[in-house]
Amino acid sequence: MSRKSSHSGDSKRYYDWLFHAYQDLLAARMLITDKRLFNPTVFHCQQAIEKSLKAFLLYKHRKLFDGHNLTWLCKQAALTDQSFTKWIGKSTLLNRFYIETRYPADIPEEIDRQLVEEILEATEDMMDFICDNIKFDYNSYHYRSKKNK
Repeated sequence: MSRKSSHSGDSKRYYDWLFHAYQDLLAARMLITDKRLFNPTVFHCQQAIEKSLKAFLLYKHRKLFDGHNLTWLCKQAALTDQSFTKWIGKSTLLNRFYIETRYPADIPEEIDRQLVEEILEATEDMMDFICDNIKFDYNSYHYRSKKNK
């Protein structure tokens, strides 16, 4: 079930989405150090790519795309820029960790160190690609809170 499509509380600034995507990436980098936290590590990777893809689409189309399906979001980005087709496979890999890493399952997903490192590397590469594409630099960006407006 999805939210109402009005997005009334969501930022319409693509750089805010990338700022939050980078926070997810930083969380994943910290969590990967403990094998007991591989599920949240992978979830933060999924979230980082979801927010990054939404940022790219917002940058290009000036509208916020709804949904959590990374493959669909990546295909929408590829309709705008064909170079995104190279990320469809990685987005499909990450896509399967949106629900499975957050809720108990009868048959849990096996996430070992090799897989979590592969996912983190793919996340970093894809985020670098998106940030380079729209000239976003996390280290130079200053997030504006409601207090600072």
